[in-house]
Order: sequence, then C-alpha cells, then structure tokens
Amino acid sequence: MELPGVDLLHAHYVRKSFSRHTHESFVLAAITEGVEAFHYGSDLVRAGPGQIALVNPDTPHTGHAGVPEGWTYRTIYPDAGLIREIADDTVALRGDIGFAQPVVDDPYAARLVVEVHRAAEEGNALAADSLLRLVIARMLRSHGGRVRPPAPLSAGARDAARARAVLEERMADPPTLERLAAELGTSPFALLRAFRAAYGMPPHTWLTDARVRRARRLLDAGTPPAEAAVAVGFTDQPHLNRHFTRSVGVPPGAYQRARGLRDPHGLRDLGDWRNPRG
Repeated sequence: MELPGVDLLHAHYVRKSFSRHTHESFVLAAITEGVEAFHYGSDLVRAGPGQIALVNPDTPHTGHAGVPEGWTYRTIYPDAGLIREIADDTVALRGDIGFAQPVVDDPYAARLVVEVHRAAEEGNALAADSLLRLVIARMLRSHGGRVRPPAPLSAGARDAARARAVLEERMADPPTLERLAAELGTSPFALLRAFRAAYGMPPHTWLTDARVRRARRLLDAGTPPAEAAVAVGFTDQPHLNRHFTRSVGVPPGAYQRARGLRDPHGLRDLGDWRNPRG
C-alpha cells in the first residue's frame, strides 16, 4: 500500500537554530531526548521527552535547543490532504482543520511516532502506514479542531495579500519595498506593518522562506541545487545552502540524496541527520 504525502526526519541538534519559517505540510515532532524551544506566534514554548510539537501549515515558527545538551526528535510531515483524509474517516470535523496547541503531552502518541520511523527504517510500508494513521487519528481526536474562518480583510490585509502575490510571482527578481508599496498605492512603512501582521514576518523574511519552499519542490523534482538556487532568486548555491539548512535542517544536497532513497511504496524519508555542534 502506498504511503503518499509524508516526509520523515530523525535528527539531533545542539547548537542548531532554525530561523523563522513555515511548512506547507503539518509537523508532528516527537521529542525523544532533551528539550526543543521554539517561537510559535508570539509565544516561546518548550517540548521535552514524551511530548509532541505540533505545527500547522503556513504557520511561522522557529526552533533551538532548550537545554545545553540539545534535543533529539523524530518528525512526521504529513501533507494537508492526508490529514483531511484521516479526519474524514475518524472524526466529526469538517472544513479547515488544525491543531490548537503547539505542544501536547502524550507519551503514547510520541511512541507511535517513533514506531512509524522504525517501520519505515525496516522497509515495512504497511506497518508504517498503519501506525501513521493511528497516531494522526489520535492527535486529531484529542487535539484537533476547526481552524477559525478568516475575518474580512482590512485594507492593510488586502495590501499584504497583494504584496505576497507579487513576491510569489516575481520571486527571482523582486521589487524593493519602496517600489512594491508604490505599485500597491501605499507607503513602505504601512505595507511593512500590514505584511508582518498578516504573515508573522516582514516581506523579506517571507520571501526567503518562500524561496526555500520552492527550491525544495525543485529539488524533489531532481533539479540540481545550483540550478534551484538561481531559479528561486538566490545569488548562488552557498546562499541557498545557508538558508535551506536554517529552515529545513539539512543542506540541499543531503536533502536531495535522501529523497533519492524513496522506496517503491512511496515512503519518503529525509534521513537520520546528526548535527552535534550545530
């Protein structure tokens, strides 16, 4: 049975610090050793052994060690389609769904996440798929809920959305903030403030994150890292390497090599990444 739409990451970090970034997928990270601290919205939260960090798609967050010895985690990145499919089968939730809390204390679910990884490492896609669905169903029943519908957009929020669309379209050659504001008929400071309020980060930070996300899709399609760097607007591959590692946790070359190990059942594993000194 194919296991689509899932990435796995087993990693240990000590000095690693993830810059503010987002994911297109959900994140379920079971902490097995140490403590991870991360900013989620305006809060600084911590997750330790037996706990799971939960991040919804397109939600800005960071990550760094919460104790001197760092942290080890096993992470599942299920896409929104898989979450929706499991929700339709298991819980009475309709519409957009997500997780309300960034950290939950659930040792049993954390062990299930570890077992998903172990089954994948053994090449047992049937077990990995079964365990994956069990843990996601459990998390949805215990910690899932409907995402609040967006409020009507203010003028500032509409400007932020238009600015985001421009940056998405012109990612490789974006305008300056001043020129972007002029194109939208607003002031640079007003646009900066509205964009941060709408997306949790200023436009230049959002653009870097969006470039990394697009580069990741290009790498998935087999594009060499140097070509992916230029295609998304980075000046060269070292520039991509730096930002990709800060957001994804592994360099683009290592990420692409791991993706090349995709098995015939469709299971994708980002690998076992060890970074003892950051």
